[in-house]
Amino acid sequence: MGMIYAAIDPGLDGAICVLLDEPKFEDAPTLLIKGSKTRRTFNIGVMAEIIDEISMLAGSGGLLVGLEAVHAMPGQGVTSMFSMGYGMGLWEGILTTLRVPYEKIPPQRWKKAMMDGQGKEKDASRQVAMRLFPSTIPQLSRKRDHNRADALLMAAYLQAHRLDREHPGSLGIKSSAERENNEI
Repeated sequence: MGMIYAAIDPGLDGAICVLLDEPKFEDAPTLLIKGSKTRRTFNIGVMAEIIDEISMLAGSGGLLVGLEAVHAMPGQGVTSMFSMGYGMGLWEGILTTLRVPYEKIPPQRWKKAMMDGQGKEKDASRQVAMRLFPSTIPQLSRKRDHNRADALLMAAYLQAHRLDREHPGSLGIKSSAERENNEI
C-alpha cells in the first residue's frame, strides 16, 4: 500500500477522514461528563487509538495527516474557541507522541484550493465533497456532516499538495468519476 493521507477537523464536533480506496470517516470521539451540568469532552484514549489504528494500517507505506490549524474569529464564543484550541492541542499531542508525521493546514489554504468560488457557509464544503467524491453521499447526507466534508477536502488537498511537490504543475483535484476515466 502506498502513502495514506488523512485529515482532522479538530473541533468537538469534528471528524477524521482517511483516504483509502474510498474515504473513511470517524467522528471526533467524545464522552459525557456528568456533574452539576452534563458536558461533552474529547475522549482522549479513543482519539489515540484511532490514530494508532490508522498508523498501523499505513504500515511501511507511510502516513501523512493534515491537522486544521484553527484560530479565533470575530463573533465566535469563548467556550467554542477554547474547545477548538483544546482539540487541536490534543490531536497535535497524540500525533507527536505516536510519531505520526503531520502538517498544520490553515482553513483558508485548503478552502481556497478545494472550494474556490463556492459559498462560505458550512454546508458548502459538504456539497463540494459530495460532488468530488460521490461515493461519500451516504456519509455526508446530513447538514451536520460538514465537519466530515471538511476533513475529506483537507485530506484531498494534502494529497494533491504533496503530489504537486513531487510533480510541479499537477495540482488539480479530480472527481472519482474523472479519476476512473482519466479525464481532465
